[in-house]
Amino acid sequence: MARRVVRTPTATAPDLDARKALILEAVVIEHIDSAQPVGSSAVAASADLDVSSATVRSEMVALEREGYLAQPHTSAGRIPTDKGYRYFVDHLKSGVLGTVQQQQVKEFFAGVRGEVEDVLEQTSTLLSQLTSYTSVVVGAGHAHATVLSAQLVNLESRHHLLVTVFSDGSVVKHSVTPSFVATPKEVMEASKQLNALLIGTTLESRVQVPARHDHEAALVREAVSTLHAQQPVTDGEQVFIGGSSKVAEVFDGVETVRQVLAILEQELLVVSLVQDILDQGLSVAIGSEHGYEPLLACALIVAPVTIDGAPAGAVGLLGPTRMKYREAMAAAEVVSANLTRHFAGADDRG
Repeated sequence: MARRVVRTPTATAPDLDARKALILEAVVIEHIDSAQPVGSSAVAASADLDVSSATVRSEMVALEREGYLAQPHTSAGRIPTDKGYRYFVDHLKSGVLGTVQQQQVKEFFAGVRGEVEDVLEQTSTLLSQLTSYTSVVVGAGHAHATVLSAQLVNLESRHHLLVTVFSDGSVVKHSVTPSFVATPKEVMEASKQLNALLIGTTLESRVQVPARHDHEAALVREAVSTLHAQQPVTDGEQVFIGGSSKVAEVFDGVETVRQVLAILEQELLVVSLVQDILDQGLSVAIGSEHGYEPLLACALIVAPVTIDGAPAGAVGLLGPTRMKYREAMAAAEVVSANLTRHFAGADDRG
């Protein structure tokens, strides 16, 4: 299990004066592009400033003193700290996906089909393809989703298929194998009773099963028991990781890559990480803000997915603290919004 670190509560830093803010922005953007410490001459050339390199250098020293920048080596340029990235993100204007990416998202959601698990897995691949980062897609499971329909399909005399459709778009299939032989007519009648009994309920709901001793009532009881036994109310979140190979491309250092990959292999930890960030009211967690020591060099962008206004999971992107925030945040927000609309459409179609 990854060791937690003491997390400093995220607080909005006081506004910097215009010149310091421009210099900090220039350092962040240049470091994101180059992965190298940034010198005052580069900032003076790139920022919209009418001042000398000496003045820029003086302001960078002040920003370092205030905790926004750090100097990794003597005589080297400076790099942003987590505080510097936080200020940059908090003052970042919303990004927009490129035309090609927008078309890619549009075509994906116009054509994606299948059960919820398939859609989430394909979405994780899409999100990673839109960016240069590893994607995380969390589905909340359907323990709290309502039943839209429940049907028994007669396969053989003692083998029937229970097909349950939930409001989150998921379709769950279970085998029902009673100890008695049921006729197709009895299965059809049991299916009608089961559908009437379960529609609008959740897996947490208590349903009053019939106490009669006929075959139809027995089939209903066995179907309900099978559904609740195999899909308990503790039905956990599903996690889909897209582009794990990108970890090696965007992180410096073999040990960092190893630690990040080890975290991604722990599904419960990934769910906890995403939920912690959402609970803080954040869309971006930088460095120590997420509280996991192996991820101190990471930033995680998350965007919630909802169904009928209720939480239904989240999409996220994991990258280094010097990730391209504007583009990554835009991708996560667009995919989240489309996934929400897709599930709402599935609900309507149900």
